[in-house]
Amino acid sequence: MTNNPHSLILTTELSAHIAKAIDAAGGWLGFDPFMALALYTPQLGYYANDSRKFGLMPAGVKGGGSDFVTAPELSPRFGRALARQVAQALQASGTAEVWEFGAGSGALALQLLDTLGPLVKRYTIVDLSGSLRERQRERLAVHAGKVHWASELPAKMRGVVLGNEVLDAMPVKLLNRLDGVWHERGVVMTPTLSTSPDALPFDAGRVPLRSDRRETHQGRFTYADRPTELRPPLQVEGTHDYLTEIHPQGEGFIRTLADRLETGAVFLLDYGFPEHEYYHPQRSMGTLMCHRGHLADADALVDVGSKDITAHVNFTGIAVAGQVAGLPVAGYTSQGHFLLNCGLLDGMDDLHSTSLGERVMVQKLVNEHEMGELFKVIAFATEDVKNPDGSAWQPLGFAVGDRTHTL
Repeated sequence: MTNNPHSLILTTELSAHIAKAIDAAGGWLGFDPFMALALYTPQLGYYANDSRKFGLMPAGVKGGGSDFVTAPELSPRFGRALARQVAQALQASGTAEVWEFGAGSGALALQLLDTLGPLVKRYTIVDLSGSLRERQRERLAVHAGKVHWASELPAKMRGVVLGNEVLDAMPVKLLNRLDGVWHERGVVMTPTLSTSPDALPFDAGRVPLRSDRRETHQGRFTYADRPTELRPPLQVEGTHDYLTEIHPQGEGFIRTLADRLETGAVFLLDYGFPEHEYYHPQRSMGTLMCHRGHLADADALVDVGSKDITAHVNFTGIAVAGQVAGLPVAGYTSQGHFLLNCGLLDGMDDLHSTSLGERVMVQKLVNEHEMGELFKVIAFATEDVKNPDGSAWQPLGFAVGDRTHTL
């Protein structure tokens, strides 16, 4: 548990709010609504409260106090490289607006706006967090005339859509194969004084998980599984117990984009795998993870509101959702290949103008054992996006190393 008084108060209030939601749901709440409440409850959820989230250093280090770092904070070269891809997409689509989902600290928006200049007439940030909006507003003050904020999408939109580490923060459903039977994992409350699984407040048809309890101010959040007709998109070989995630909200997000985007392109950067890797028999504990103070843990039921909760992305599911909804995939590759294709290293051969620190950060962005391979980039484009001569358009970032065939 956290020892920070502010975090303790926040966690206590959010826990009480979630406990009411569990009670209102009949004593069992699916993990996806639990995750949504933990991350997005106004003023209390992780992304809705005023704690610092983005930065290079954890608490206790000079200039620190953040929970994790994203690519734009590592090096401005990330945004400048992505800007080349955005510029090409703006030209091919004949548009002048950028939409960024979950803009975080505003670092990427600043890098893009500084680089793209007059190519962008309007930059719209879609972000649910009021505290992050204020930080973005301060950081982007120099571009105040172009930057706008929205909490939801309009009925129709045009331009280039971006999302860096957005899909991983969308709530997921947990599925658990126990003794060969698939269950959906949810969250229940047990009294603090209870030590017996028999005291769990749900019927005998639901299967409690032993010793999997997390204490709150008035009781404990506890995982509890119940049989379900839901299945992973691939059959998981073997008969061993197997915990994993499915992503209806992330896939729904792509379908919504397909419905609203009249003309333009979409670029989503995140960590994850294609389907055959995601549901590999050996990945039996799933990908759910929490982040706080630049440390990771797998306990989403502790200190709610004080740490991030994420899951890796099933890029095959995202691709299929777009294709079926009429938004074709325009490319898929590793972040390393994408950034190199977009000129990340341009100018770095001059040792006198590139510091050692900058080189180290750039290596983190592209090296296979760092972000270069774990992170992927997937792109979509409306069918009317063409080259100036009318020929089929290929996004710059996928010129070498495109892996669309692996999805």
